[in-house]
Amino acid sequence: MGQDGLERAVRASGIRVPPMFLEETGSTNLEARALAEAGAPEWTLVGAGHQTAGRGRMGRRWMSAPGRSLLFSVVLHPMLPPDDAAVVSLLAASEMAAACRNVAGVEVVSEWPNDLIAGRRKVGGILTETALKGKGVEFLVLGVGVNVSMGLEDFPEQVRGTATSLAMEGGSTEPIDLLAAFLSGFRGTYRPAQDGFARSVVGRYRPVCATLGRRVRATVLDGTTVVGKAVDLDDRGGLVLDVDGGKKTVGFGEIAHLD
Repeated sequence: MGQDGLERAVRASGIRVPPMFLEETGSTNLEARALAEAGAPEWTLVGAGHQTAGRGRMGRRWMSAPGRSLLFSVVLHPMLPPDDAAVVSLLAASEMAAACRNVAGVEVVSEWPNDLIAGRRKVGGILTETALKGKGVEFLVLGVGVNVSMGLEDFPEQVRGTATSLAMEGGSTEPIDLLAAFLSGFRGTYRPAQDGFARSVVGRYRPVCATLGRRVRATVLDGTTVVGKAVDLDDRGGLVLDVDGGKKTVGFGEIAHLD
């Protein structure tokens, strides 16, 4: 990808904040968070050619191959109540699905709340980390990883049955082109100060949500487990389950698809 390519992609989307490219880093989210804590402006972007300690949700490792994945994090300062901040992840999922379809020619959907799926296998993921100040959001770091040109041999043996890449699904693109398409789409729809923003994001996300209609087991942050059929999303992006004929809304947590 490189610094020059990163700067071109950022400028093409209308972002004027200089990005940072690192050939290798532990985690772009950690790098971006450090910049945010030091006062970095909104749209500060950190991209990497390789992550040695990439992280997924719930403390999982995110594996990548040097130069074969799109790996980046963006600092945002959304004017949102903390309870609405999680919809930024849903917006990123819907816009990355659109970028994969339009640039790479691969149909990508999302397993709620932030796994990116192609051909029923994981092709990417999204990790948001929020810092609160008082009753508001001080900053949010949006991290995105997509397997672009990785082959089967690039994945650890234990995940070869569940992971894929855009190339393995018949797509063709470069990480920098995928980034440019994503940034243009995301920046055009990211309007957190607008009335009804969370509801509009959920409306954009619902068509690409592969969890709806499926039976799931949800483990929320307090450890509570709920099993039911995912039937809808509420206006803040929570997953609505049909549990024994009643409705229960699950906030952002761990989901296992049972069918």
